[in-house]
Amino acid sequence: MTPQPVDSTDLWAGLPTLEDPPGEDNAAPDVWEDPIPLTGRRERPPFPAHVLPAWLGEFVTAVAEETQTPVDLAGSIALAVLATAAGGRSVVHVRGNWREPTNLYTVVALPPANRKSAVFTLLTNPLYEAEKQLKTAMQPVIVEAELTARLAKEAADKAAAKAASADGDKRDEMVKTAVGLAQTADTLTVPAEPVLLADDSTPETVTSLMAEQGGRLSVMSAEGGIFDIIAGRYSGAPNMEVFLKGHAGDRLRVNRQTRREYIDTPALTIGLAVQPDVLKDIGKVKGFEGRGLLARFLYSLPVSTVGEREIITDPVPEQTAATYTARVIDLALSLAEWTDPAVIQLSPEADTALIAYQKRIEPQLKARGGKLGHISNWAGKLAGATARMAALLHLAEHGGNGYARPVTEDTMRAAIELGEYYTAHALAVFDVMGADPVLSRARSVLDAIRDNGWEDVSRRDVFTVLSRSEVPTITDLEPALALLEDHGYLRSYQPERTGKRGRPPAPRLLAHPALPHSGR
Repeated sequence: MTPQPVDSTDLWAGLPTLEDPPGEDNAAPDVWEDPIPLTGRRERPPFPAHVLPAWLGEFVTAVAEETQTPVDLAGSIALAVLATAAGGRSVVHVRGNWREPTNLYTVVALPPANRKSAVFTLLTNPLYEAEKQLKTAMQPVIVEAELTARLAKEAADKAAAKAASADGDKRDEMVKTAVGLAQTADTLTVPAEPVLLADDSTPETVTSLMAEQGGRLSVMSAEGGIFDIIAGRYSGAPNMEVFLKGHAGDRLRVNRQTRREYIDTPALTIGLAVQPDVLKDIGKVKGFEGRGLLARFLYSLPVSTVGEREIITDPVPEQTAATYTARVIDLALSLAEWTDPAVIQLSPEADTALIAYQKRIEPQLKARGGKLGHISNWAGKLAGATARMAALLHLAEHGGNGYARPVTEDTMRAAIELGEYYTAHALAVFDVMGADPVLSRARSVLDAIRDNGWEDVSRRDVFTVLSRSEVPTITDLEPALALLEDHGYLRSYQPERTGKRGRPPAPRLLAHPALPHSGR
């Protein structure tokens, strides 16, 4: 069941596949060589379940075995489960004033028939059980608070009625008493029923639930409908403020006609399993990349096991499932009462490992020549995401009292391995989203040459058939043409003059002999 690295474009039919260039049989001998692939093979390693604490790694592996799904699916959902239990109730202190909340946004992309819902159910069941236990424990408190608030309101109303009908000197004293009772009644609040998880919800619903829950909430779903909701496809306008600030922990204040909602430290967790086309679509949504929403997700793009699955499989061992359930419930309940979050510290050795990782990442963020330069918005958050994952692994190992001891170097190195895993998968995902505009335009040029059967073409003709939204000007086209020339797909040449006067003819493009015929 170990997935093998495959080309990052092979999951999306219809995108140009540049990694399979024309063969030697179609190339002109001694004139054209095979083109160099525009993008190399994206290595998409399997999820490193071995870095998880034993009880969690065993469950994740067993779920993948029983359901015959990539371990990536259960592994990424497991991280979101930990973040649901701990998010909003713990933070990790990295160094200086740098603190990270322990909530995460994860998304796994797999085609249909990959049993995403079954895996989701197995992983999230303990969270619903923890939520049920929290509701049971809170019920007497809610009933008492409701009764107290109702009695206080009735007492204030009676006092106000008496004060209104009082005469003379008694009136002032009775008004003073009524005002005091009204103020007391106004300060009494009824606690909200505990909620850990929400399904795909509107931004307004998420905001209200977070405000009621002291800033903490998790949206977990085996569908990608939440992206449609954020994009405003049902409301008419994108609304991503709560999803941006809910990840970063930035203060959120919403003033509505009916209510005001203030959340000083929001902590939203999102765990999704979607179809690959969803990722391709969200890359096109205006504002998602510019405002940084796409940069907040940890992406997993495993290879589907459909067609290679065993029919008879070993079920998850009862003890493995029982241990998983008990540990998740214990973590959620032990942190539930924290209002000031538990602070997770890094050991000096763990911090040294993280610093070394940051130094390794930084040069890769360069816009020119950096491996991660075209996804620097995402990669710029990688160190913070790694610190969050280290804290979650630490809490998974030590439970809710993990704040009493620091994160070890081994735990940080485990989180760094997860960071490397998500980096490899993010590169593949952002390739498909078209994060590199030059590469995306180069692919469109190849499509145009194939569709039109061009062997010899002018730049102007190529520009004319391309979308203005993708290539606004000929100047924007030039880097893509240069890339294609560098990789051997095109050659630029200067036509001979047809007359002695006037400007020389504009340079033209020769296509690799196999290109005009490869798409027809």
